[in-house]
Amino acid sequence: MLEAAECTGFQSRPEPNEITPRVLTILSSVLERVVARNDRLVMEGLNGKSLKAFHGVRAPSISIAKYLERLYKYSSCSPSCFVVGYVYIDRLLHKYPDSLVVSINVHRLLVTTIMVASKMLDDVHYNNAFYARVGGVSNAELNKLEVELLFLLDFGVVVSSGVFEIYCAHLEKEMLMSNDYSCQKIERVLAVDDITEISVEDNTHTSSPTQMGD
Repeated sequence: MLEAAECTGFQSRPEPNEITPRVLTILSSVLERVVARNDRLVMEGLNGKSLKAFHGVRAPSISIAKYLERLYKYSSCSPSCFVVGYVYIDRLLHKYPDSLVVSINVHRLLVTTIMVASKMLDDVHYNNAFYARVGGVSNAELNKLEVELLFLLDFGVVVSSGVFEIYCAHLEKEMLMSNDYSCQKIERVLAVDDITEISVEDNTHTSSPTQMGD
């Protein structure tokens, strides 16, 4: 079960000024608004079955913002992984439009997608057992969620530089639309150079990101 308790036995990344990357602030704000809206839709019976594997019994007490900070603090994954994790979630919603990101599945979706993104992007990354401890789930459950995610995506986990830039722009636009003008553009730490290029074309979809849950 997902828990809000602090991890013990981990060495967190050294953060002299404890600065949270801007992308985490933007992403948590976007997801919190999406989840709040979708939780209301669930009351009307509008949630599909495609993401049921990610559902918990109840919503964890830890907020989305704190959960993202926790993943970043302990996993040492690059900030780009959070954008790519968001891409994966959005691809799920394009592929299964009857499903919603809600309070009982968002945390499991995040730890799974960010872990897979780290495996795709980062030269060095922690294993599933470590992510499970950080994310507050069992290793066996996270293993199952990873397999579920890969099959739901038809193993479409490659993100091209162009798609990456589209999603960065989309997240920035979402923050402007929410009237949070204190959020500046995502730092260039989320640059094209951060994405590992491969020869296989990313053809999952190149359209603009969907409004999650619409």
